[in-house]
Amino acid sequence: MDWKLEVVVVPVTDVDRAKQFYIDNAGFSLDVDYTADENFRVVQLTPPGSACSITLMRNEEWAGHMMGLQVVVNDIDAAHAEAKGRGVDVGELHWYQDGAPTPGHHPERADFGTFFSFSDPDGNTWLIQEVGRTQ
Repeated sequence: MDWKLEVVVVPVTDVDRAKQFYIDNAGFSLDVDYTADENFRVVQLTPPGSACSITLMRNEEWAGHMMGLQVVVNDIDAAHAEAKGRGVDVGELHWYQDGAPTPGHHPERADFGTFFSFSDPDGNTWLIQEVGRTQ
């Protein structure tokens, strides 16, 4: 039996601001924006090509505490350039040598070898990694 990750809750201080960031800057698509009443709103977004979505949850206590949610791309250079072009404050490309971040690409461009990160307006952090690089 498969167990597939469906949704990850991302705590934010301002749902509208976060929604705008994830659509306009991160390139996610809006799946649902439903308000039942003043205390219950569901905003669900999906990264390009992903089977897993995120749901934005207003929670000032936990906003900015999501760290290192990892997304895979097959062309980290294109993903980095696209995110930067959309106005995302992206970290530099790096790989790890002896547990320490080292600038640039993994020397062999190995799967899961090259990374960059970014944060949303609340400080929730994402780690983008290259897997299945297209030649």
